[in-house]
Amino acid sequence: MNGPYTIAGIQRAFATEPTDVRDYLHTRLQHLREESSARRDPAWICLANAQQLESQLQALTRRSRRDCPLYGVPFAVKDNIDVAGWTTTAACPEFAYVARRTARVVERLIDAGAVLVGKTNLDQFATGLVGTRSPYGWVPNVFSPAHISGGSSSGSASVVARGLVPFALGTDTAGSGRVPAGFNNLVGLKPTPGIVSTSGVVPACRTLDCVSLLTLSAVDAELVFSVLTAPDVLCAQEPVFNRPSARRFGMPPVARVGVPRNPFFLDTAYRDRFEASCAHVRSLQWSVGDFDWGPFANVAKLLYQGPWTAERYTVAGSTIERGGAGVDPVVAEIIGSATRYSAVDAFSAIYKLRELEAQTVPVWEAFDVLMVPTAPGLPTYEDVCREPFACNSELGTYTNFVNLLGLAAVAVPFGFTAKGLPFGVTFIARGGSDWALLELAGQWQRSLGLPLGAGLGMADSADAAISTVPSGAIPLAVVGAHLRGMPLHHQLTERGARLCASTHTSPHYRLYALAGTSPSKPALLRADGGASIAVEVYHMPVETLGSLLAEIAPPLGLGSIELSDGCWVKGFICEPWALREALDITAFGGWRAYLAAQAGRGM
Repeated sequence: MNGPYTIAGIQRAFATEPTDVRDYLHTRLQHLREESSARRDPAWICLANAQQLESQLQALTRRSRRDCPLYGVPFAVKDNIDVAGWTTTAACPEFAYVARRTARVVERLIDAGAVLVGKTNLDQFATGLVGTRSPYGWVPNVFSPAHISGGSSSGSASVVARGLVPFALGTDTAGSGRVPAGFNNLVGLKPTPGIVSTSGVVPACRTLDCVSLLTLSAVDAELVFSVLTAPDVLCAQEPVFNRPSARRFGMPPVARVGVPRNPFFLDTAYRDRFEASCAHVRSLQWSVGDFDWGPFANVAKLLYQGPWTAERYTVAGSTIERGGAGVDPVVAEIIGSATRYSAVDAFSAIYKLRELEAQTVPVWEAFDVLMVPTAPGLPTYEDVCREPFACNSELGTYTNFVNLLGLAAVAVPFGFTAKGLPFGVTFIARGGSDWALLELAGQWQRSLGLPLGAGLGMADSADAAISTVPSGAIPLAVVGAHLRGMPLHHQLTERGARLCASTHTSPHYRLYALAGTSPSKPALLRADGGASIAVEVYHMPVETLGSLLAEIAPPLGLGSIELSDGCWVKGFICEPWALREALDITAFGGWRAYLAAQAGRGM
């Protein structure tokens, strides 16, 4: 199927070509049916039928394109996510049922104009990182039919990597979204637990589960994420097992990146690629250091060697006990083992987890983000058949601990081995850092210029034009000491602020250099006969704006400022009494220009 392949590309085609959305989607779905039938494609469990597609198209005609950021964009969901009127199997025919309600995340995407075209294969009950544990067939790697695709979101990764849809939903409890992203040259966002609704998702470990995103680019991931995290997504009646931490929308200008000391690998090719990725980090002028991997590795062991498997039994236990031809024996053994754990075991494991979590605190004090291999190696299908448990366990080395610690993560590509197999790294940060990680992932992708997915061509520079506003962000205009490179800029970056725009005020302001301030600060005052003054606008998390306000010394404060486009945002303003001894520097047009002129005069 010919492109466009990204969300941005599809939207450009709708805007610039005489493309009828209805015809486009009918044609696209027909291609999917023909290809799936010809190849007996194991990535799909089902495709939309005519009625399911038509009902979505009719609803789409009643929506405004302006209000639908995903208007006409096809997508797929992993088949452990409910869609009303569609069968949910969780890759187990004995468990299958017709869903009565649509998962909240799918509702939100459809409300944003996206069109669901199919449901994808997975490791049964989302139990596995291999993509081979399904009676509907194992999903091969898109670059090598002898190698696995990774799981459990194997089908979702495959259909995105081949350009069949521009994005797909997976789930990720132990790495189920990140590992297949790494094995198929994709971006895989694993959000902070609790930040995206899991209502209508068949649980694996209900207290840890996350809905994940698989996309070709970080820009596309950010756009979909903005839809999924809209303020109304988590309804009041929905149980939330993890309360999201304070959010970060951006990283410091020089991100402090931690890499594991003495990392574990299954082969030298992946080791070599990881060493190359560390060198690339240094080339980006980010700060790099190593950290003790031990506490994280010990947390990872708790997930499958501890009582969290009992959570899987609460959902799938009765199906496993009944048995049947469609029940995967490896999955049955894993879930069946849960019956040996007691409540005492569960509490003991929770205590152990908290002890290990305390040991990771120094790592987060030293680094803003961790970079790890997404997986230690890429096994073949034969490798998994020989050692199904060992292979799966090894693949979770760098993923299993993340949700237990409430962290956010994004898997990103880093090229290929000498044999042409994909290799990727994962950036991990504290919970609430999802937006900051996506921004970092975008910088990473732009710095590499890799092909998208399975040879779908290079990213178009226009893809970077998509701009999203983080949910709950407060725009804040800064005019002086908080600008990039200025002495107080750290007060913004420490609070997770993210640069939105370098722009100007409306032509109704005067700028003054205050006397006796340290560091030197300007004052902005709305006045008749003013001018446009250069400012930077940042997106501030609402949770951290209050602490910034507490650090603002008089005569400055926060108020409202009109920008050149007529929008009003919060910003730094000054009490008029402080201007009696201040120098009017309006003619310079901004604080940077004034400081440059002072430096040129040797003052």
